[in-house]
Amino acid sequence: MTGYDYIIVGAGSAGCVLAARLSAGGAHRVLLLEAGGSDRSPWIEVPIGYGRTFNDPRYNWMYETEADPALDNRRAFWPRGKVLGGSGSINAMVYVRGQPQDFDDWRAAGNPGWGWQEVLPYFKKLETHPLGPSAFHGADGPILVSDVSAAVHPLCHNFLEACASQGIARTADFNGAQPEGAGVWQVSTHNGRRVSSATAYLRPARARANLTVALKAQALRIRFQEGRACAVDYLQDGQSHSAAARREVLLAAGAINSPQLLELSGVGEGRRLHSLGIPVIVDRPAVGRNLQDHVAVSYFYRSRVRTLNNQLAPWYGKLRAALTYVFTRRGPLAMSVNQAGAFVRSRPELSQPNLHIYFNPASYSTTTLGAQRRLLQPDPFAGFLMSFNTCRPTSRGSVHLRSADPLVAPMISPNSLSTEADVRDVFDGARVLRQLAGAAALAKVIKAEREPGEKVQSDHEVLADFRRRAGSVFHACGTCAMGSDVHSAVVDARLRVHGIAGLRVVDASVFPNLTSGNTNTPTVMVAEKAAELILEDSRQAQG
Repeated sequence: MTGYDYIIVGAGSAGCVLAARLSAGGAHRVLLLEAGGSDRSPWIEVPIGYGRTFNDPRYNWMYETEADPALDNRRAFWPRGKVLGGSGSINAMVYVRGQPQDFDDWRAAGNPGWGWQEVLPYFKKLETHPLGPSAFHGADGPILVSDVSAAVHPLCHNFLEACASQGIARTADFNGAQPEGAGVWQVSTHNGRRVSSATAYLRPARARANLTVALKAQALRIRFQEGRACAVDYLQDGQSHSAAARREVLLAAGAINSPQLLELSGVGEGRRLHSLGIPVIVDRPAVGRNLQDHVAVSYFYRSRVRTLNNQLAPWYGKLRAALTYVFTRRGPLAMSVNQAGAFVRSRPELSQPNLHIYFNPASYSTTTLGAQRRLLQPDPFAGFLMSFNTCRPTSRGSVHLRSADPLVAPMISPNSLSTEADVRDVFDGARVLRQLAGAAALAKVIKAEREPGEKVQSDHEVLADFRRRAGSVFHACGTCAMGSDVHSAVVDARLRVHGIAGLRVVDASVFPNLTSGNTNTPTVMVAEKAAELILEDSRQAQG
Protein backbone atom coordinates (compact mmCIF):
# COMPACT_ATOMS: atom_id res chain seq x y z
CA MET A 1 0.00 0.00 0.00
CA THR A 2 1.47 3.33 -1.09
CA GLY A 3 1.62 5.98 1.63
CA TYR A 4 0.96 9.72 1.45
CA ASP A 5 0.67 12.51 3.96
CA TYR A 6 -2.64 13.73 2.52
CA ILE A 7 -5.14 12.00 0.28
CA ILE A 8 -7.61 14.31 -1.43
CA VAL A 9 -10.75 12.72 -2.86
CA GLY A 10 -12.04 14.80 -5.75
CA ALA A 11 -10.12 17.15 -8.07
CA GLY A 12 -12.92 19.67 -8.33
CA SER A 13 -13.11 23.34 -7.45
CA ALA A 14 -11.93 22.66 -3.89
CA GLY A 15 -9.71 19.62 -4.41
CA CYS A 16 -7.43 21.31 -6.94
CA VAL A 17 -6.87 24.18 -4.50
CA LEU A 18 -5.98 21.77 -1.70
CA ALA A 19 -3.60 19.81 -3.93
CA ALA A 20 -1.73 22.94 -4.97
CA ARG A 21 -1.52 24.50 -1.52
CA LEU A 22 -0.62 21.34 0.43
CA SER A 23 2.03 20.22 -2.04
CA ALA A 24 3.73 23.63 -2.19
CA GLY A 25 7.21 23.58 -0.68
CA GLY A 26 7.63 19.84 -1.08
CA ALA A 27 7.24 18.93 2.60
CA HIS A 28 4.13 16.75 2.15
CA ARG A 29 3.35 13.88 -0.18
CA VAL A 30 -0.10 14.42 -1.66
CA LEU A 31 -2.37 12.07 -3.62
CA LEU A 32 -5.26 13.60 -5.56
CA LEU A 33 -7.93 11.13 -6.68
CA GLU A 34 -10.31 12.12 -9.48
CA ALA A 35 -13.09 9.85 -10.77
CA GLY A 36 -13.13 11.66 -14.12
CA GLY A 37 -10.47 12.38 -16.67
CA SER A 38 -8.51 15.28 -18.09
CA ASP A 39 -9.95 18.74 -18.64
CA ARG A 40 -7.94 19.18 -21.86
CA SER A 41 -10.90 19.62 -24.17
CA PRO A 42 -12.02 22.54 -26.36
CA TRP A 43 -15.55 22.06 -25.00
CA ILE A 44 -14.20 22.94 -21.55
CA GLU A 45 -11.74 25.63 -22.64
CA VAL A 46 -14.18 27.58 -24.87
CA PRO A 47 -16.56 29.35 -22.47
CA ILE A 48 -19.80 28.61 -24.30
CA GLY A 49 -18.76 24.96 -24.57
CA TYR A 50 -20.48 24.30 -21.25
CA GLY A 51 -23.64 23.88 -23.28
CA ARG A 52 -22.04 20.67 -24.57
CA THR A 53 -20.40 19.34 -21.39
CA PHE A 54 -23.71 19.87 -19.62
CA ASN A 55 -24.85 16.62 -21.23
CA ASP A 56 -21.60 14.77 -21.81
CA PRO A 57 -20.95 11.72 -19.59
CA ARG A 58 -17.22 12.01 -20.32
CA TYR A 59 -17.16 15.07 -18.06
CA ASN A 60 -20.35 14.76 -16.05
CA TRP A 61 -21.87 12.46 -13.45
CA MET A 62 -25.26 13.02 -15.17
CA TYR A 63 -27.27 12.62 -11.96
CA GLU A 64 -31.03 12.46 -11.76
CA THR A 65 -32.99 13.33 -8.64
CA GLU A 66 -35.88 11.52 -7.06
CA ALA A 67 -39.34 12.75 -7.99
CA ASP A 68 -39.81 16.21 -6.44
CA PRO A 69 -43.35 16.52 -5.02
CA ALA A 70 -43.54 20.33 -5.21
CA LEU A 71 -42.33 20.36 -8.82
CA ASP A 72 -45.10 18.17 -10.23
CA ASN A 73 -43.20 15.04 -9.18
CA ARG A 74 -40.63 15.62 -11.89
CA ARG A 75 -37.19 14.02 -11.75
CA ALA A 76 -34.59 16.70 -12.36
CA PHE A 77 -31.32 16.38 -14.23
CA TRP A 78 -28.41 17.44 -12.00
CA PRO A 79 -25.11 17.73 -13.86
CA ARG A 80 -22.01 17.56 -11.66
CA GLY A 81 -18.44 17.73 -12.92
CA LYS A 82 -16.63 14.41 -13.32
CA VAL A 83 -13.37 15.81 -14.65
CA LEU A 84 -10.35 17.77 -13.45
CA GLY A 85 -11.82 21.02 -12.15
CA GLY A 86 -15.11 19.34 -11.25
CA SER A 87 -18.21 21.44 -11.73
CA GLY A 88 -15.93 24.45 -12.21
CA SER A 89 -14.99 22.93 -15.57
CA ILE A 90 -18.59 22.70 -16.80
CA ASN A 91 -20.30 25.69 -15.16
CA ALA A 92 -21.35 29.08 -16.56
CA MET A 93 -18.28 30.83 -15.06
CA VAL A 94 -20.23 33.56 -13.24
CA TYR A 95 -17.90 34.96 -10.58
CA VAL A 96 -19.93 35.88 -7.50
CA ARG A 97 -19.04 35.66 -3.83
CA GLY A 98 -22.52 36.15 -2.38
CA GLN A 99 -23.86 38.69 0.09
CA PRO A 100 -21.76 39.51 3.19
CA GLN A 101 -24.58 38.44 5.51
CA ASP A 102 -24.42 34.92 4.03
CA PHE A 103 -21.09 34.40 5.75
CA ASP A 104 -22.01 36.22 8.94
CA ASP A 105 -24.78 33.64 9.17
CA TRP A 106 -22.17 30.87 8.82
CA ARG A 107 -20.41 32.29 11.86
CA ALA A 108 -23.70 32.65 13.74
CA ALA A 109 -24.40 28.96 13.10
CA GLY A 110 -21.56 28.07 15.45
CA ASN A 111 -18.58 28.50 13.14
CA PRO A 112 -16.06 31.01 14.46
CA GLY A 113 -13.73 32.33 11.80
CA TRP A 114 -16.28 32.17 8.96
CA GLY A 115 -17.88 35.62 9.14
CA TRP A 116 -17.64 38.04 6.21
CA GLN A 117 -14.67 40.02 7.48
CA GLU A 118 -12.87 36.76 8.27
CA VAL A 119 -13.42 35.12 4.86
CA LEU A 120 -12.78 38.28 2.81
CA PRO A 121 -8.98 37.83 2.96
CA TYR A 122 -9.34 34.39 1.34
CA PHE A 123 -11.58 35.77 -1.41
CA LYS A 124 -8.87 38.33 -2.08
CA LYS A 125 -6.15 35.70 -1.93
CA LEU A 126 -7.70 33.51 -4.61
CA GLU A 127 -8.19 36.19 -7.28
CA THR A 128 -6.44 38.44 -9.74
CA HIS A 129 -9.16 41.02 -10.22
CA PRO A 130 -9.38 43.50 -13.12
CA LEU A 131 -10.12 46.34 -10.69
CA GLY A 132 -6.75 45.83 -9.02
CA PRO A 133 -5.87 45.59 -5.33
CA SER A 134 -8.25 47.25 -2.90
CA ALA A 135 -10.10 46.67 0.36
CA PHE A 136 -12.30 44.22 -1.57
CA HIS A 137 -10.03 42.69 -4.20
CA GLY A 138 -6.77 40.87 -4.70
CA ALA A 139 -4.43 41.27 -7.65
CA ASP A 140 -2.06 38.29 -7.49
CA GLY A 141 -4.22 35.21 -6.90
CA PRO A 142 -4.54 32.15 -9.17
CA ILE A 143 -8.12 32.79 -10.38
CA LEU A 144 -8.10 35.35 -13.19
CA VAL A 145 -11.33 37.33 -13.30
CA SER A 146 -12.64 39.25 -16.32
CA ASP A 147 -14.83 42.33 -16.54
CA VAL A 148 -16.85 41.79 -19.72
CA SER A 149 -19.13 44.80 -19.32
CA ALA A 150 -17.80 46.38 -22.53
CA ALA A 151 -18.57 43.25 -24.55
CA VAL A 152 -22.06 42.24 -23.41
CA HIS A 153 -24.98 42.28 -25.81
CA PRO A 154 -26.68 45.72 -26.16
CA LEU A 155 -29.91 44.29 -24.71
CA CYS A 156 -28.17 44.02 -21.36
CA HIS A 157 -28.23 47.81 -21.17
CA ASN A 158 -31.99 47.79 -21.72
CA PHE A 159 -32.25 45.41 -18.79
CA LEU A 160 -30.11 47.64 -16.57
CA GLU A 161 -32.11 50.70 -17.56
CA ALA A 162 -35.32 48.85 -16.73
CA CYS A 163 -33.90 47.93 -13.32
CA ALA A 164 -32.99 51.55 -12.61
CA SER A 165 -36.51 52.67 -13.47
CA GLN A 166 -37.84 50.23 -10.87
CA GLY A 167 -35.56 51.53 -8.13
CA ILE A 168 -32.90 48.81 -8.45
CA ALA A 169 -29.59 50.63 -8.18
CA ARG A 170 -26.76 49.93 -10.61
CA THR A 171 -23.66 48.26 -9.23
CA ALA A 172 -20.36 48.12 -11.08
CA ASP A 173 -19.06 45.30 -8.88
CA PHE A 174 -21.19 42.56 -7.33
CA ASN A 175 -18.07 41.51 -5.40
CA GLY A 176 -17.21 44.93 -4.03
CA ALA A 177 -18.69 47.57 -1.80
CA GLN A 178 -22.16 47.23 -3.37
CA PRO A 179 -23.05 43.55 -3.85
CA GLU A 180 -26.75 44.39 -4.09
CA GLY A 181 -28.33 45.88 -7.20
CA ALA A 182 -28.18 45.33 -10.98
CA GLY A 183 -25.13 44.97 -13.16
CA VAL A 184 -23.02 42.83 -15.47
CA TRP A 185 -21.59 39.62 -14.08
CA GLN A 186 -17.86 39.25 -13.74
CA VAL A 187 -16.67 35.91 -15.07
CA SER A 188 -13.80 33.51 -14.45
CA THR A 189 -12.28 33.66 -17.91
CA HIS A 190 -9.03 35.00 -19.31
CA ASN A 191 -8.33 35.89 -22.94
CA GLY A 192 -11.50 34.11 -23.97
CA ARG A 193 -10.71 30.88 -22.13
CA ARG A 194 -12.29 29.29 -19.08
CA VAL A 195 -10.45 29.65 -15.78
CA SER A 196 -11.08 26.84 -13.31
CA SER A 197 -9.23 25.68 -10.21
CA ALA A 198 -7.79 22.93 -12.42
CA THR A 199 -6.19 25.44 -14.79
CA ALA A 200 -5.37 28.06 -12.14
CA TYR A 201 -4.15 25.92 -9.23
CA LEU A 202 -3.52 22.34 -10.30
CA ARG A 203 -1.93 22.74 -13.72
CA PRO A 204 1.04 24.79 -12.43
CA ALA A 205 1.52 22.26 -9.59
CA ARG A 206 1.36 19.02 -11.63
CA ALA A 207 5.15 18.85 -12.12
CA ARG A 208 5.87 18.66 -8.40
CA ALA A 209 7.49 15.36 -7.42
CA ASN A 210 5.48 15.21 -4.18
CA LEU A 211 2.08 15.49 -5.92
CA THR A 212 0.45 12.45 -7.53
CA VAL A 213 -2.73 12.92 -9.57
CA ALA A 214 -4.69 9.73 -10.28
CA LEU A 215 -7.33 10.15 -13.01
CA LYS A 216 -10.35 7.91 -13.54
CA ALA A 217 -9.81 6.76 -9.98
CA GLN A 218 -13.13 6.47 -8.14
CA ALA A 219 -12.98 6.34 -4.37
CA LEU A 220 -14.86 3.38 -2.93
CA ARG A 221 -14.51 3.88 0.82
CA ILE A 222 -12.38 5.34 3.58
CA ARG A 223 -10.72 2.94 5.99
CA PHE A 224 -10.32 3.64 9.70
CA GLN A 225 -8.04 2.42 12.44
CA GLU A 226 -8.64 3.20 16.11
CA GLY A 227 -10.97 6.07 15.32
CA ARG A 228 -8.75 7.62 12.69
CA ALA A 229 -9.05 7.77 8.90
CA CYS A 230 -6.02 5.87 7.64
CA ALA A 231 -6.56 4.91 3.99
CA VAL A 232 -8.73 5.21 0.90
CA ASP A 233 -9.76 2.34 -1.35
CA TYR A 234 -10.31 3.28 -4.98
CA LEU A 235 -11.01 1.75 -8.35
CA GLN A 236 -8.84 2.60 -11.37
CA ASP A 237 -8.77 0.85 -14.73
CA GLY A 238 -10.93 -1.91 -13.31
CA GLN A 239 -8.41 -2.66 -10.57
CA SER A 240 -8.84 -2.06 -6.83
CA HIS A 241 -6.17 -0.05 -5.06
CA SER A 242 -5.61 1.27 -1.57
CA ALA A 243 -3.54 4.27 -0.45
CA ALA A 244 -2.56 5.08 3.12
CA ALA A 245 -2.85 8.56 4.63
CA ARG A 246 -0.28 9.36 7.31
CA ARG A 247 -1.88 12.66 8.23
CA GLU A 248 -5.39 13.20 6.83
CA VAL A 249 -7.98 12.17 4.30
CA LEU A 250 -9.66 15.20 2.75
CA LEU A 251 -13.04 14.76 1.07
CA ALA A 252 -13.53 17.29 -1.71
CA ALA A 253 -15.97 15.28 -3.77
CA GLY A 254 -18.83 17.79 -3.68
CA ALA A 255 -22.29 18.04 -2.18
CA ILE A 256 -23.42 14.75 -3.74
CA ASN A 257 -20.37 12.51 -3.57
CA SER A 258 -18.89 13.55 -0.22
CA PRO A 259 -21.91 12.41 1.85
CA GLN A 260 -22.14 9.32 -0.37
CA LEU A 261 -18.56 8.36 0.43
CA LEU A 262 -19.01 9.03 4.14
CA GLU A 263 -22.02 6.71 4.27
CA LEU A 264 -20.22 4.05 2.22
CA SER A 265 -17.43 4.24 4.80
CA GLY A 266 -19.72 3.81 7.83
CA VAL A 267 -20.14 7.47 8.79
CA GLY A 268 -23.80 8.44 8.84
CA GLU A 269 -27.12 7.70 10.47
CA GLY A 270 -26.72 4.33 12.17
CA ARG A 271 -30.13 2.90 11.30
CA ARG A 272 -29.77 3.82 7.65
CA LEU A 273 -26.32 2.22 7.41
CA HIS A 274 -27.47 -0.93 9.24
CA SER A 275 -30.32 -1.32 6.75
CA LEU A 276 -27.77 -1.41 3.94
CA GLY A 277 -25.44 -3.81 5.71
CA ILE A 278 -22.71 -1.20 6.22
CA PRO A 279 -20.79 -1.45 9.53
CA VAL A 280 -21.20 1.78 11.52
CA ILE A 281 -17.95 3.56 12.35
CA VAL A 282 -19.65 6.55 13.92
CA ASP A 283 -23.34 7.47 14.06
CA ARG A 284 -23.70 10.90 12.46
CA PRO A 285 -27.34 11.57 11.54
CA ALA A 286 -26.57 14.88 9.79
CA VAL A 287 -24.61 13.23 6.97
CA GLY A 288 -26.55 13.78 3.74
CA ARG A 289 -29.15 16.07 5.28
CA ASN A 290 -29.52 19.84 4.86
CA LEU A 291 -29.34 19.71 1.03
CA GLN A 292 -29.97 23.17 -0.41
CA ASP A 293 -30.14 24.43 -3.97
CA HIS A 294 -31.27 27.38 -6.04
CA VAL A 295 -34.37 26.57 -8.09
CA ALA A 296 -35.15 29.00 -10.91
CA VAL A 297 -37.71 29.54 -13.63
CA SER A 298 -37.19 31.43 -16.89
CA TYR A 299 -39.60 33.82 -18.56
CA PHE A 300 -39.10 33.86 -22.34
CA TYR A 301 -39.75 36.86 -24.58
CA ARG A 302 -39.99 37.43 -28.31
CA SER A 303 -37.92 40.48 -29.20
CA ARG A 304 -38.48 43.30 -31.67
CA VAL A 305 -34.71 43.77 -31.97
CA ARG A 306 -31.84 41.43 -32.71
CA THR A 307 -30.57 39.16 -29.92
CA LEU A 308 -27.91 36.48 -29.66
CA ASN A 309 -30.44 34.20 -31.35
CA ASN A 310 -29.87 36.07 -34.59
CA GLN A 311 -26.12 35.54 -34.29
CA LEU A 312 -26.07 31.89 -33.22
CA ALA A 313 -29.16 30.24 -34.73
CA PRO A 314 -28.22 30.34 -38.47
CA TRP A 315 -25.37 28.13 -39.66
CA TYR A 316 -23.52 31.12 -41.07
CA GLY A 317 -23.84 32.88 -37.72
CA LYS A 318 -22.26 29.92 -35.97
CA LEU A 319 -19.45 29.92 -38.54
CA ARG A 320 -18.86 33.65 -38.09
CA ALA A 321 -18.81 33.27 -34.29
CA ALA A 322 -16.37 30.36 -34.53
CA LEU A 323 -14.01 32.26 -36.82
CA THR A 324 -14.19 35.33 -34.58
CA TYR A 325 -13.25 33.19 -31.61
CA VAL A 326 -10.41 31.37 -33.37
CA PHE A 327 -8.75 34.56 -34.59
CA THR A 328 -9.55 37.01 -31.76
CA ARG A 329 -10.71 34.97 -28.72
CA ARG A 330 -13.72 37.30 -28.64
CA GLY A 331 -17.37 37.22 -29.58
CA PRO A 332 -20.30 35.19 -28.21
CA LEU A 333 -18.28 31.95 -27.89
CA ALA A 334 -15.84 33.69 -25.53
CA MET A 335 -18.57 34.62 -23.04
CA SER A 336 -21.16 33.07 -20.81
CA VAL A 337 -24.70 33.58 -22.02
CA ASN A 338 -25.52 34.71 -18.46
CA GLN A 339 -24.42 38.31 -18.98
CA ALA A 340 -26.36 40.59 -16.63
CA GLY A 341 -28.50 40.27 -13.54
CA ALA A 342 -29.39 41.59 -10.14
CA PHE A 343 -29.69 40.87 -6.44
CA VAL A 344 -32.86 42.56 -5.21
CA ARG A 345 -35.15 42.84 -2.22
CA SER A 346 -38.72 42.27 -3.30
CA ARG A 347 -40.12 43.68 -0.06
CA PRO A 348 -38.91 46.79 1.79
CA GLU A 349 -38.86 45.11 5.19
CA LEU A 350 -36.18 42.63 4.13
CA SER A 351 -32.65 43.15 5.46
CA GLN A 352 -30.90 41.60 2.44
CA PRO A 353 -31.69 40.53 -1.14
CA ASN A 354 -34.06 37.62 -1.47
CA LEU A 355 -34.12 37.33 -5.27
CA HIS A 356 -31.35 36.54 -7.74
CA ILE A 357 -32.29 37.76 -11.23
CA TYR A 358 -30.57 36.61 -14.44
CA PHE A 359 -30.73 38.30 -17.83
CA ASN A 360 -29.77 36.30 -20.89
CA PRO A 361 -29.83 37.97 -24.36
CA ALA A 362 -30.81 34.67 -25.96
CA SER A 363 -33.66 32.20 -25.58
CA TYR A 364 -34.13 28.44 -25.82
CA SER A 365 -37.87 27.99 -25.41
CA THR A 366 -38.17 25.76 -28.50
CA THR A 367 -34.74 24.10 -28.69
CA THR A 368 -33.88 23.09 -25.12
CA LEU A 369 -35.76 19.98 -24.11
CA GLY A 370 -35.41 18.04 -20.87
CA ALA A 371 -31.76 17.73 -19.93
CA GLN A 372 -30.56 19.20 -23.23
CA ARG A 373 -29.02 22.69 -23.06
CA ARG A 374 -28.21 23.71 -26.61
CA LEU A 375 -26.49 27.05 -26.14
CA LEU A 376 -25.35 27.06 -29.76
CA GLN A 377 -28.87 26.27 -30.95
CA PRO A 378 -31.11 29.07 -29.64
CA ASP A 379 -34.64 29.81 -30.81
CA PRO A 380 -34.92 30.51 -34.56
CA PHE A 381 -36.38 33.95 -33.85
CA ALA A 382 -35.22 36.99 -31.91
CA GLY A 383 -35.74 36.37 -28.21
CA PHE A 384 -34.30 36.67 -24.72
CA LEU A 385 -35.05 35.45 -21.23
CA MET A 386 -35.09 36.56 -17.62
CA SER A 387 -34.99 34.17 -14.67
CA PHE A 388 -35.28 34.34 -10.92
CA ASN A 389 -34.60 32.19 -7.90
CA THR A 390 -34.74 32.60 -4.14
CA CYS A 391 -31.35 33.70 -2.82
CA ARG A 392 -31.56 31.82 0.47
CA PRO A 393 -34.14 29.02 0.19
CA THR A 394 -35.45 27.57 3.44
CA SER A 395 -36.42 24.21 1.91
CA ARG A 396 -34.14 21.30 2.77
CA GLY A 397 -33.56 18.02 0.97
CA SER A 398 -31.14 15.11 1.32
CA VAL A 399 -28.55 12.89 -0.38
CA HIS A 400 -28.34 9.27 0.79
CA LEU A 401 -27.15 5.91 -0.44
CA ARG A 402 -29.46 3.89 -2.60
CA SER A 403 -27.22 0.86 -2.26
CA ALA A 404 -24.03 -0.25 -0.54
CA ASP A 405 -22.53 -0.58 -4.00
CA PRO A 406 -20.17 2.42 -4.47
CA LEU A 407 -20.86 2.46 -8.21
CA VAL A 408 -24.60 3.04 -7.79
CA ALA A 409 -25.66 6.69 -7.87
CA PRO A 410 -27.07 8.00 -4.58
CA MET A 411 -30.63 9.17 -4.01
CA ILE A 412 -30.94 12.94 -4.41
CA SER A 413 -34.16 14.28 -2.88
CA PRO A 414 -34.31 18.07 -3.43
CA ASN A 415 -37.60 18.62 -1.54
CA SER A 416 -37.91 21.94 -3.36
CA LEU A 417 -40.44 24.62 -2.51
CA SER A 418 -41.46 22.89 0.72
CA THR A 419 -41.77 26.04 2.86
CA GLU A 420 -44.16 28.99 2.79
CA ALA A 421 -41.25 31.42 2.56
CA ASP A 422 -39.97 29.84 -0.64
CA VAL A 423 -43.46 29.83 -2.15
CA ARG A 424 -43.86 33.53 -1.33
CA ASP A 425 -40.66 34.28 -3.23
CA VAL A 426 -42.14 32.60 -6.30
CA PHE A 427 -44.93 35.17 -6.33
CA ASP A 428 -42.48 38.00 -5.69
CA GLY A 429 -40.07 36.79 -8.38
CA ALA A 430 -42.79 36.62 -11.03
CA ARG A 431 -43.98 40.08 -10.06
CA VAL A 432 -40.48 41.58 -10.26
CA LEU A 433 -39.79 40.04 -13.67
CA ARG A 434 -43.03 41.36 -15.06
CA GLN A 435 -42.39 44.80 -13.62
CA LEU A 436 -39.04 44.82 -15.38
CA ALA A 437 -40.58 43.59 -18.62
CA GLY A 438 -43.18 46.36 -18.37
CA ALA A 439 -40.60 49.10 -17.81
CA ALA A 440 -40.13 51.33 -20.86
CA ALA A 441 -36.57 50.20 -21.62
CA LEU A 442 -37.64 46.56 -22.05
CA ALA A 443 -41.27 47.05 -23.07
CA LYS A 444 -40.17 48.79 -26.25
CA VAL A 445 -38.16 45.74 -27.37
CA ILE A 446 -40.61 43.02 -26.27
CA LYS A 447 -42.96 41.71 -28.91
CA ALA A 448 -44.62 39.20 -26.58
CA GLU A 449 -44.09 37.12 -23.46
CA ARG A 450 -43.77 33.69 -25.02
CA GLU A 451 -43.67 31.70 -21.80
CA PRO A 452 -45.45 31.47 -19.45
CA GLY A 453 -47.56 33.95 -21.44
CA GLU A 454 -50.34 36.37 -20.60
CA LYS A 455 -52.68 33.54 -19.65
CA VAL A 456 -50.69 33.04 -16.43
CA GLN A 457 -51.66 35.85 -14.08
CA SER A 458 -53.09 34.78 -10.72
CA ASP A 459 -50.95 33.54 -7.84
CA HIS A 460 -52.39 30.08 -8.40
CA GLU A 461 -51.41 30.14 -12.09
CA VAL A 462 -47.94 31.57 -11.36
CA LEU A 463 -47.25 28.85 -8.79
CA ALA A 464 -48.58 26.11 -11.08
CA ASP A 465 -46.30 27.37 -13.85
CA PHE A 466 -43.31 27.34 -11.50
CA ARG A 467 -44.09 23.78 -10.43
CA ARG A 468 -44.31 22.75 -14.08
CA ARG A 469 -41.19 24.44 -15.45
CA ALA A 470 -38.74 25.41 -12.69
CA GLY A 471 -35.44 23.63 -12.33
CA SER A 472 -32.14 23.57 -10.49
CA VAL A 473 -29.45 26.20 -11.04
CA PHE A 474 -27.00 23.48 -9.91
CA HIS A 475 -25.83 25.08 -6.66
CA ALA A 476 -26.18 22.04 -4.40
CA CYS A 477 -24.59 22.39 -0.98
CA GLY A 478 -25.01 21.76 2.75
CA THR A 479 -24.99 17.95 2.95
CA CYS A 480 -21.97 17.82 5.29
CA ALA A 481 -22.78 21.06 7.06
CA MET A 482 -20.36 22.90 9.30
CA GLY A 483 -21.43 23.52 12.91
CA SER A 484 -20.84 22.71 16.56
CA ASP A 485 -23.86 20.43 17.15
CA VAL A 486 -23.08 16.84 16.12
CA HIS A 487 -26.79 16.16 15.62
CA SER A 488 -27.22 18.86 12.96
CA ALA A 489 -23.67 19.26 11.62
CA VAL A 490 -21.06 16.92 10.14
CA VAL A 491 -17.87 18.97 10.46
CA ASP A 492 -16.61 21.54 12.95
CA ALA A 493 -15.35 25.03 12.15
CA ARG A 494 -11.98 23.57 11.12
CA LEU A 495 -13.86 21.24 8.76
CA ARG A 496 -12.94 18.12 10.78
CA VAL A 497 -15.59 15.40 10.79
CA HIS A 498 -17.06 15.24 14.29
CA GLY A 499 -15.87 12.20 16.20
CA ILE A 500 -13.18 11.03 13.78
CA ALA A 501 -9.52 11.98 13.62
CA GLY A 502 -7.69 12.61 10.36
CA LEU A 503 -10.78 13.26 8.25
CA ARG A 504 -12.10 16.56 6.89
CA VAL A 505 -14.61 17.63 4.28
CA VAL A 506 -13.66 20.59 2.10
CA ASP A 507 -16.23 21.50 -0.56
CA ALA A 508 -19.67 23.07 -0.93
CA SER A 509 -21.23 20.35 1.20
CA VAL A 510 -19.89 22.10 4.32
CA PHE A 511 -21.87 25.32 3.66
CA PRO A 512 -24.22 25.73 6.67
CA ASN A 513 -26.50 27.76 4.40
CA LEU A 514 -26.56 28.37 0.69
CA THR A 515 -24.90 31.59 -0.41
CA SER A 516 -27.10 34.09 -2.23
CA GLY A 517 -25.40 33.71 -5.60
CA ASN A 518 -23.37 31.20 -7.58
CA THR A 519 -21.43 28.76 -5.42
CA ASN A 520 -18.15 28.16 -7.28
CA THR A 521 -16.23 31.14 -5.92
CA PRO A 522 -17.27 30.52 -2.28
CA THR A 523 -16.17 26.90 -2.71
CA VAL A 524 -12.70 28.00 -3.82
CA MET A 525 -12.61 30.36 -0.84
CA VAL A 526 -13.47 27.50 1.53
CA ALA A 527 -10.60 25.45 0.10
CA GLU A 528 -8.14 28.33 0.47
CA LYS A 529 -9.06 28.76 4.12
CA ALA A 530 -9.11 24.99 4.70
CA ALA A 531 -5.59 24.60 3.31
CA GLU A 532 -4.36 27.19 5.78
CA LEU A 533 -6.14 25.42 8.67
CA ILE A 534 -4.70 22.04 7.65
CA LEU A 535 -1.15 23.33 7.42
CA GLU A 536 -1.55 25.17 10.73
CA ASP A 537 -2.72 21.98 12.43
CA SER A 538 0.17 20.09 10.86
CA ARG A 539 2.72 22.53 12.27
CA GLN A 540 1.15 22.33 15.72
CA ALA A 541 1.20 18.51 15.62
CA GLN A 542 4.91 18.60 14.85
CA GLY A 543 5.49 20.84 17.84
